[in-house]
Amino acid sequence: MSGAGFHVHGPHDHELEHAAHHGEKDSFSGMVAVATAIIATIGALFAYMGGLTQANATLYKNNAAIKKTEASNQWNYYQAKSSKQNLSELAIVLAPEDKRQAFKDEVERYKKEKAEIKADAEKLEAQAKDWDRQSDNQMHEHHRWAQATTALQVSIALAAIALLTRRKWLEWGLYGVAAIGVALGGLAMAHV
Repeated sequence: MSGAGFHVHGPHDHELEHAAHHGEKDSFSGMVAVATAIIATIGALFAYMGGLTQANATLYKNNAAIKKTEASNQWNYYQAKSSKQNLSELAIVLAPEDKRQAFKDEVERYKKEKAEIKADAEKLEAQAKDWDRQSDNQMHEHHRWAQATTALQVSIALAAIALLTRRKWLEWGLYGVAAIGVALGGLAMAHV
């Protein structure tokens, strides 16, 4: 309904209104209308879950990017320590004998620091991969929810056509497509 008093009715609204005004008891229209309402409710829930999994996938991908940046920073820090270690190793060769021990001690300190930095960087890379994996799983679920929602939307369209044409085979078609949608939703819920 719009704000200007103009009403837009769907095909099922017209059929139900017609039956109500003329006192007709139409089990076909009633069944299709109830099925449509149930399908629309399930579809709304599936659409919500599709949006939720898509948002989660984006959040997880963002977390992965943050961890990758942190890992890159650690690798840059590792490289800086390697450069300092290389300079100390060069100084061992070039320095007078009485100053070489200090440079040897620096080399050992840099090796120890690099080992810790490397462990941190590898840990951050593993966390990034885990966030990426979780994001991929959420996107897969999102696609399942989207497929389920689409099937339910198609079944609602079939319901409208069934009401307009009063074809029983279309009613069975809407139930079949709705069942496929519910099955796809079940697969999404089961993380398949």
